[in-house]
Amino acid sequence: MEPGFYTLTRRSVEAYLQGEPKYLAKDQSVDAHALESALGQVDEAVLDSLKTQTVAPAQNIAHPICDRCHKLKHHHSGQSIQHPSIQSIQDTIFESPYKYNHIYHVVDAADFPMSLIPALYRLLHLTPQRSMNRRSKTGRFYHGKKTEISFIITRSDLLAPLKTQVDSLMPRLVEILRDALGSFGKDVRLGNVRCVSARRDWWTKDLKEDIWERGGGGWMVGKVNVGKSRLFASVFPKGRRGAAQQDPSFSTPTLKPTMDATLGKSDNSLRTTGLLDPITLLPPALEEVDYPAMPLVHPLPGTTASPIRVPFGGGKGELIDLPGLARGDLELHVQEPHRLSLVMRSRVVPEQQVIKPGQSLLLGGFIRITPVNPECTILGYAFTPISSHLTSTEKAIGIQTQALETGVENISVPGTGDKIKSAGTFQLKWDVTKQRSGPITASDAAGITTDRLPYCILSTDILIEGCGWVELVCQVRKKQLDPSGVLDGHGKDDNSRLEQTPANISWPEVEVFSPDGKFIASRRPINAWLNGGPKKPSSNVKGRPRKSMKGAKKRMKVSMREASRQ
Repeated sequence: MEPGFYTLTRRSVEAYLQGEPKYLAKDQSVDAHALESALGQVDEAVLDSLKTQTVAPAQNIAHPICDRCHKLKHHHSGQSIQHPSIQSIQDTIFESPYKYNHIYHVVDAADFPMSLIPALYRLLHLTPQRSMNRRSKTGRFYHGKKTEISFIITRSDLLAPLKTQVDSLMPRLVEILRDALGSFGKDVRLGNVRCVSARRDWWTKDLKEDIWERGGGGWMVGKVNVGKSRLFASVFPKGRRGAAQQDPSFSTPTLKPTMDATLGKSDNSLRTTGLLDPITLLPPALEEVDYPAMPLVHPLPGTTASPIRVPFGGGKGELIDLPGLARGDLELHVQEPHRLSLVMRSRVVPEQQVIKPGQSLLLGGFIRITPVNPECTILGYAFTPISSHLTSTEKAIGIQTQALETGVENISVPGTGDKIKSAGTFQLKWDVTKQRSGPITASDAAGITTDRLPYCILSTDILIEGCGWVELVCQVRKKQLDPSGVLDGHGKDDNSRLEQTPANISWPEVEVFSPDGKFIASRRPINAWLNGGPKKPSSNVKGRPRKSMKGAKKRMKVSMREASRQ
């Protein structure tokens, strides 16, 4: 069903066309509508005698949703739209009527940073990211407009159970983002990175105030199913139209974001002629209300079919929700009933899987992780909504290629087994010895430094696009890892850059097999198992008190006497 079409026989559409009071907007009560209807039936002479003017019929009626949104909202059925290209997103943003624009690049925390768009700076003519130089410029205009960017990591509640734990991960997330930006992110500041959770209301108030203070055009840009629409509803400044009119600084023309007159002609032509300009990609702005309708939120990829412009602050600015870019076609390799299960909706607490030599880890029956080094035992933690299964490599190959019938479920469509290819070999090269050694390296216990230990613990995160990640951990001896002894002292800093590590180190490796050899990447670990693993029992909880032994010795002697008499 195509988006934007309405069935005239639907009850909500008929009620909207007839103007029934049941479908009035939320800010207009039914009592007010009944009063207006009653006054409309009174004779005009009586109204003139009472010096009362006739009240016009109610015009503020809530708009019904289209047939596609209706089925998504109430029946959870529908098809994804054809995802727009980055070129169409660029053309849409270039039609912005505002002089000052801000891009909120929404990145999903589930597979961070796979949903990042690295070429966004070059395509959208954004203000360059400030370098480390203290004399670097803070802004630049292109074609009379200034467009800045912020990186928003959404759904951060998937990373850890507590807000303080996610806050402590920010330095690691910034370094992961710097690695994903490549050579561009090597020498730039990344002070425009935010980590929010619309579900738990983590840091959404700060972002809402930032949107309100900035004004102008705010654009939600990102790939599908990264949480743009849900974040839109959480950070949109509602109910502030009166506050903006009372703000004296807002009435100053120099502080009010300017709007391009040539690009605002489409809205004027709509009000005068009632027709839309077929050439423009940006739809007309909606009438501003205190509490507007928010975009529909659904796990189906591509729920938002067109840009949604919602103004705020009495003309102070707009927040625009853009359709998501294509994220990958992993759901096309999965059976229809299991496609929605690929989306991680809540935090996963996985089980620890011990991958011994000759074994492999299966995810959903169609993604396989196999260790390359036969002498290494790897611990795996699958932070994915699809089930994981540990089995022998030979059996895992048969299940993945759909050549073996077992009790392990394979959620891929028939024929996917012929498309299985290697997605690459990934190294466990990040040192997490200090985090995982426990009391051996703790300062209040043994206090042994990591460079004195004869072993090191290495880790990496294997990312599955749009689904989640698998944390892999391996403990190896330093002599086995580096016989030449060059690695001594390497474990002092687990955040050391890859360029600083020796090049001749034989890191433990795993090979990942997936459909068409796609949808897989890796990142430095965030130690999610240490933060969000199974809940440890509290040490303050006392056990059952010891049974009272008062008089037990006396009773024992009495029983012994009775036994001797017999």
